[in-house]
Amino acid sequence: MASSTHSAGSFETVDSGNAALPLAALPLSQVLRTYLITSISSSPRILGASTSLLRGMLNSRNPLFRIDTNPLMRGLLWETFYKQFCAGETEAQVSKTCNDLRNQGYAGVILEYALEVLKDAEGNEQKDVAVWRKGMLDTVDMAAPGDFVGLKWSGMGATAMRRMADNKEPSERMNEAMHALCKAAAEKDIALLPAAEETWSLTGFHNWCLKMQRAYNTGGKSVVYSTYQAYLKQTPADLARHLAIAKKEGFTLGAKMVRGAYLGSDDRSLIHPNVEATHTCYDGIASALIHRKYNDVLQPAQDSVNEPITNINVVLATHNDVSVKKAQALRQEQAARGEKLTPLTFGQLQGMADEVSCSLIAAARANAGNENAVKERVFKCTTWGPMYDCLNYLLRRAAENKDAAGRTFETRNAMRVEIWRRIKRTFMLA
Repeated sequence: MASSTHSAGSFETVDSGNAALPLAALPLSQVLRTYLITSISSSPRILGASTSLLRGMLNSRNPLFRIDTNPLMRGLLWETFYKQFCAGETEAQVSKTCNDLRNQGYAGVILEYALEVLKDAEGNEQKDVAVWRKGMLDTVDMAAPGDFVGLKWSGMGATAMRRMADNKEPSERMNEAMHALCKAAAEKDIALLPAAEETWSLTGFHNWCLKMQRAYNTGGKSVVYSTYQAYLKQTPADLARHLAIAKKEGFTLGAKMVRGAYLGSDDRSLIHPNVEATHTCYDGIASALIHRKYNDVLQPAQDSVNEPITNINVVLATHNDVSVKKAQALRQEQAARGEKLTPLTFGQLQGMADEVSCSLIAAARANAGNENAVKERVFKCTTWGPMYDCLNYLLRRAAENKDAAGRTFETRNAMRVEIWRRIKRTFMLA
């Protein structure tokens, strides 16, 4: 049921059922905070200065700047960057954030634990794996049935990173931790989304994902996914080969599609020459998976038969509004023809691309009474953990994906329009 609240002297508005006003479902505090932060991130100069300042504060030994000794500094960061992108430090805080997202209309969350290992770290395998294992199992405990849990295999430490780089099997200790996580997720109806690694360890990464998918992706269900980066020239061939393996061996492939996050560190010769080629690759693969048919972008693996794609579950993780609308339109056309739909989920990061996420939610609500319309499932990806760990984690993500951080002007503009709409509504100007 649509609802709207409005009072004089305030421009807090909730109108969750209006497809023409998708951002109306967001609380005012979130709209204002998002506008502030995207105003910073959409300016390369201000973003660079802000991230340098934040990094300096996190690494400072001066008690005036340390978040563990200066409550004012901690409060400032908590109410801005931490609340924007993170779920909380405790189980109660995480639960509240996740419930708030569901109340906004999201089908669930992609919950990540802020744990990462730098590639030049030495590490201690026993300790590193134990920390990763506990953190991942705690994350599964906090997630709800039907949610996703995000992770990195490299979170198990420097030894894990080296083994992936050398395309070696996980060690016995790593293997046990991976199976413990997958088993716990399967028992709770939670799916796992391992994030892609850099190209120097990508073959090992995919092999580790396939190893777990063989064991747990049965009966048409994907407990474990693998992530495919559309900016890499090799991605269509990699995905086609994995689809052929899954078909031959009788398991269901889980494919999370992203554009890519390591533009600054991956070998440039392995990446498409321009962003237009990356868009073409992403949308072409999405179209093939949606239609369950190979096409000019995603072609059958060598020595494979060009048969329909039947063994696939998909997560389209993108902030690109054009890609989202293309996928939506294809699926609506399929539904109108009565075709079987590929199990598919849309995902965006908490604090980013809310105009994309909320448009999907609003469309689903608007189609609630139409049995022939597709009601897309939308998830928000959020990170949990201590503030220091989370902010460092986010800084590394921003450093890896500067291009995406700089493209947040669309969100900034959407929030500015929404703020102005609420002001006019409050003062009866519209």
